[in-house]
Parts: sequence; structure tokens; C-alpha cells
Amino acid sequence: MTSEPTLQSVPALGTHPSFGTAVFHSKAVSRAETREQLSKATYDLLVIGGGILGISTAWHAAQSGLRVALVDAGDFAGATSSASSKLLHGGLRYLQTGAVRLVAENHFERRAVSRQVAPHLANPLTFYLPVYRGGPHGAAKLGAGVFAYSALSAFGDGVGHLLSPAKAAQDVPELRTENLKAVAVYGDGQMNDARMALMTVRAAVEAGAVVLNHAEVSGLRFTRGRVTGAELRDRVSGDDFGVSARLVLNATGPWVDHLRKMENPDAAPSIRLSKGAHLVLKRTSPWKAALATPIDKYRITFALPWEDMLLLGTTDEEFEGDPADVAVTEKDTAQILDEAAFSVRDQQLSRDLITYSFAGLRVLPGGPGDTAKAKRETVVTEGRGGMLSVSGGKWTTFRHIGRTVMEKLETLPGRPLGDDFEPISRLPKKMPLPGVANPRAVAHRLLVDGPAPGPRMGADTARHLATHYGSLAFDIARLVNENPELGERVHADAPEIWAQVVYARDNEWAETVDDVLRRRTTLTIRGLATDEVRAKVQGLLDKK
Repeated sequence: MTSEPTLQSVPALGTHPSFGTAVFHSKAVSRAETREQLSKATYDLLVIGGGILGISTAWHAAQSGLRVALVDAGDFAGATSSASSKLLHGGLRYLQTGAVRLVAENHFERRAVSRQVAPHLANPLTFYLPVYRGGPHGAAKLGAGVFAYSALSAFGDGVGHLLSPAKAAQDVPELRTENLKAVAVYGDGQMNDARMALMTVRAAVEAGAVVLNHAEVSGLRFTRGRVTGAELRDRVSGDDFGVSARLVLNATGPWVDHLRKMENPDAAPSIRLSKGAHLVLKRTSPWKAALATPIDKYRITFALPWEDMLLLGTTDEEFEGDPADVAVTEKDTAQILDEAAFSVRDQQLSRDLITYSFAGLRVLPGGPGDTAKAKRETVVTEGRGGMLSVSGGKWTTFRHIGRTVMEKLETLPGRPLGDDFEPISRLPKKMPLPGVANPRAVAHRLLVDGPAPGPRMGADTARHLATHYGSLAFDIARLVNENPELGERVHADAPEIWAQVVYARDNEWAETVDDVLRRRTTLTIRGLATDEVRAKVQGLLDKK
């Protein structure tokens, strides 16, 4: 494969020739040039791990004026961070443990992301919590719970309340109504986790970070016993290179202890892993709300309308072994379908409707006990060689985690951060991600103004581009203006067009077919990554 371009320069703001809308223009930098940049400079911070924790920290550190490098052995958000339940939520179940402050903080972050930081990538979602006879919770308790939950969100998503089974069934036709006493209603949010992560990578780059995916750490660099960088191998080209840094952050998620042992072979385990599996199914009818069904006092199973599909899950069981081997088993599939059947009718749960399944690993603090009851807290530690390690946390609080790591970095002794450093406390708290815009306005503009020549863009494609790229969708429309063939659909049953593949190659660090089909588009989760589609995508990746 040829070296594909990566985005490194700080884009200049320009005016789109067709749409009259401000867009970013970027200079493509090859992987070879990026490796040279990384190997020649000494960085203030090297972040190892391109999941959302590492990406968020790189973004905040670059905003603070630090010289930042970010690398990942696979793709950005290629593991746990693209295998979540796709929720931006306060954590209703935490109220049961009395964690009122935590829920309020989660709500603050959820609202910030949904309204100021990334309104083009997040959307509100109404949740129905069915109360069945013999269930683990009564209607009065859940009614009070959702009211308190919405109060902690300042009633920004309405007032939590109880709804009649008949009204709920109108919004969710597949809802089981046998023995259904009531339905508790509350509001939360939803996202496409891979797209949110990629936009955050782009934000880090625009702030000055240098990034490279598919670059695996083969060893750490030491200076007088201190970790001062890493040796890496480019898994695309096979080239070896190194990066020097004054501080190294280990944000490798399920692999955090693997890297800690590179620093100190005697390092004791610091985490445990919990596996969460999900199924994606075609929908048999429209869903206007999501279902959150209590399984027991601590666990909830979700049935979520997402990307025109239905997302079911999740499991929660301790995982031991190589994180690279995590996969959905037949046992997982049976469990998810069985638990969904508490509140979803059988016709929606046919195995023939399953288009995709995926599993991720939650990183939890080490210790005994049921993983379902363990706190989803973030832990930052410093190793014997001075390497910081960060693990745990929730997707919803990714910005807060980045700030937390920066606050820790600011307190480290003997590490002057340079004249250009700006303490995280002085930076704006709600910096928007690239492409921030009203997605409805973007979709309308795409439909009204073009692209041309060629056939008009389909309404579903316009909505898809608007809610996955925001105003950056106009850059994709410009590619179609320049080459109308790129306006054709990748697959007849999906809204994606071929211009998105070219855009992913040239502006979103896509190196492999799976990078494109699984994380930059929705073709894989829809079950549409056919051999023909994969071959055509590979052909575009091989071009420059």
C-alpha cells in the first residue's frame, strides 16, 4: 500500500466556492513525513493510545500550548472507544448508590457536548423504562428516580415522569405490553462514538498535535531511569522510528498494564477488565424512543434506535486474556437476545435481523467484586520511571478526563512546561469540535444548493453527512462537485457516498478498509461491507 496522507497542518479558514460556507482546508502530510516529524523533535508530551482518553488529553494538552505527539498501535478509537453503547448519559443507575454528585457532573458534561461542543455529532434521545409486574423496581420508585434524574440535569430534557403503557406502545410498537404496569420516561443523549473520536483527533491536530495511527510501541526510551520516549514500528510501512518526549502518557486502555510492565517489569496489575457485547439489528418498525429495561437491581439492558438500526446490549462480565481477542460469543448473543425479550417482542429479535455484533472492554480499577457494581472512575498514576498512566472513566466525561490529566501534569515536580504553556483552568471550558453547526441547517443547504452537476443528493445522504461531519460535509460535497462519480452511493442500502471514502483517506487518517467501513462510515455495522465494496474501497486507498 502507498503511504496515505495524514492531516498535520493547522488548517486555514476559507470560503467554500459552491456553498459560501466557511470550511477548513488542510495540507496532506504523508506517513513518511509524519514519522520524520515525530523522530526529529522532542515533544513535551507523548500520548500512547488513541482511544478517547488519549485523544482528549492530546487535545487539551495542545490547547494548553504543549508540543504533543499521539500514537496508537491500531486505528484511532479502534478498540474500546468504538465499541461503546453510543450513549452520552448521566448514569441513571448511579442514583441507586447515592452518587448524586457524580450524576450531576455527568449531566453537565453531557449537556456541554450536546449543546456547545458537538451538537452536530450528538442528539437527544428519549428513554422509556418499562415497569413489569414482578420486576426488580416498582413504578413509584422509578417515577421518583427519573424525576430526580431530570432535576439533576436542570430539567433540560424535560421532566422525568410516568407514562401509560398504551402511549409508550405508540412510540415503540415492538414494546411488550403483557404485565406492563407503567413506563418511566427520561431524557439522555446519543452519538456515533467513532465519529466523535475522529473529530476530537482533528481538533487536537488543529491545535498543533502530531498524530499517527497504526504505529506500535516496541519499547520505551529511558534517560537516567526516567521514561523519555518510545520506540515504534509503523505497521503500514514496517519502518522503525522513535519519539522523544519530556513526559509519556500511557493511555492504552485494556493494554495499560502491558505498557506499565515495559516501564517496570515488577509493576503489579492495576486494572481489571469487563466485557461488554452488543448486537446491531435491522428494525422491523420505527422507534421514537429507546428502551432501558432493568434486569436486576444493578443492570439495565438497552434497545436503542441508532443509525437507522437497533442496538441491543450490553453484557457485563469479567474478562481475562489478551484484549486483542475479545469477541462476541454465541453465549453473549443468546444473553443479549434473552434479556431484550423482557421488553421487546420476538419478531424484532429474530437472528436473521442481526447485521453486526461487537464487544469492547471496560477498564475498571483493580479489586474484587462484581464488575457490574464497580465504579466507572478514572485513575491516574505515576510509575517508577515517571510515566503517567490513565485508565477507566466514561465516554460521556471524555473532556473532563482530558482536563483531569492536564491538572495532574501541572502538579508534577521538576517538569517545567515552557513559556507558552497555558494552565487548563484558564482555557475555555466548552471549546467546540471541528464542523460545529446545526445539522438540520447543513442538511438543508446540501439539498438546496447541490452538489452539481449530477443527480441531486438524497435526503438520507444529506442528513447522514450533516450529522456525521457538521459543516465539514460541504468539503465532501465539493469533492462530488469536482468528480460527480463520487456522489454515487457505496451501497444501495446505505446513505454513504464514495466521496466519504476519499475524504477518510485524505483527511481522517484511514489506512485500511476496516478503518473506512467500520469507523468512518456505517457500512460494516449495517452488514453491507461486501467483498465488492471492500475491493473498491481498497482501490481508492491505494490511490493518492
